[in-house]
Amino acid sequence: MRLLPAYVGGFLVIMDATIVAVALPSTGAALGIDAAALPWVVNSYTLPFAGFLLLGGRLADVLGPRAALLAGLLTFAAATTAGGLAGSAPMLFAARAAQGIGGAVLLPATLAVIATVHPAGPARTRALAAWSAVGAVGATAGTVLGGVLTEWAGWRWVLLVAVPPALAAAAMTVRTVPAHRPGASRPRLDLTGAALVTAGLTAVVLALTMSAVSTLMAGLLLLAGFVARQRRAPDPLLPPSTWRLPGVARGNVVMFTVGLAFFATPVLLALHLQRDSGWSALAAGLAFVPVALALVAGGRLAAWTTVRWGPRRAAATGLAVAAAGYVGLALDAGGYATSVGGPGVLVGLGIGAAFTPITVVATAAVPQAAAGLAGGVLTTTRQLSAAVGLAGLSAVVLAAGEQAAMVVACACCATAAVLAFLLPRTGSPPDQAGPSAPGTASPDS
Repeated sequence: MRLLPAYVGGFLVIMDATIVAVALPSTGAALGIDAAALPWVVNSYTLPFAGFLLLGGRLADVLGPRAALLAGLLTFAAATTAGGLAGSAPMLFAARAAQGIGGAVLLPATLAVIATVHPAGPARTRALAAWSAVGAVGATAGTVLGGVLTEWAGWRWVLLVAVPPALAAAAMTVRTVPAHRPGASRPRLDLTGAALVTAGLTAVVLALTMSAVSTLMAGLLLLAGFVARQRRAPDPLLPPSTWRLPGVARGNVVMFTVGLAFFATPVLLALHLQRDSGWSALAAGLAFVPVALALVAGGRLAAWTTVRWGPRRAAATGLAVAAAGYVGLALDAGGYATSVGGPGVLVGLGIGAAFTPITVVATAAVPQAAAGLAGGVLTTTRQLSAAVGLAGLSAVVLAAGEQAAMVVACACCATAAVLAFLLPRTGSPPDQAGPSAPGTASPDS
């Protein structure tokens, strides 16, 4: 029960990035949004979400996981209500932006809460398995629920459906999540670094969304300034030594590589089923139910494989299974069962089984006092990979078709499987000395 608010929060944040996709035509018709501006229903959420993730993660360390989780849930619920009741396009875009900021505080806090309740060991692995499965299901369930709600209740309920569970999770947070007890070295917030990284990440994701080279260069320059700032700041937002902790850099590289393939897949397949196969929004949404169930099964399996096999073998095996699924999607042979359903189940099972060991590796060596930061780094990696993957695979679809995009996705997943063999053999326990003292941590094996 103590972790249920974290699971609910993670599910809602990930789901909301995809749930509006199938409702875009209805939303545009209701609010008078033309085709050129319609993607901003999605972009106005994902841009601030990506930009504020690292800052949100650090806030979980400064304020404490429970306070950050509660603030994120309440902000998310209020903004979602405003979006569902919006009477114009500007109101909807503003509400979606506020949702993204709330989600950027909320998602890293969910990982920090897990680290607080389960500092290390098999219990944390099981908790992370549940968290990974819930997040992966949220990405797919958004498409399913979006189709059902758009067809039966209207586009506003695509947003409003998240309000009751967010408020219920906030109430449970107060009652069940342990309070933060900051130590003597409670971190301070590097406001200059926060401004640089938030603006830089937002610009990079915006550039990838709009194919704007000048904006991309500006974003990269801001991120370079952030890196320089972290080297000399007395209390850096992201201490450079964090990357030298066992598994942090390698885990994030593997997560980024697999994210290039996976996070864009539900969106591309939903559009393919509606545009090319003539499916309704409801039918396209329901087509992902088997994938969602496979993600849950993979997540449950990961709790066992990660402990018994170690993160390296568990991640590589799951990613190999997912790559096999992408082969089926690329072949696009026969009807739904052989072209989407069956291959999609393999992708879901493999990804669900791989996310947990990758998350374990990327966060295990980070001390509890910096658990929010570790969550912010990992979720930023996931969001950037989603933006890059969607932009890249969409370009492939336009140039060469859906099958070619699935071939590229398969290559990304297979590459991630190979990279997984570079992960540490076991998840390292947290080093309470913190990221500023990497010399006390053991090297990657």
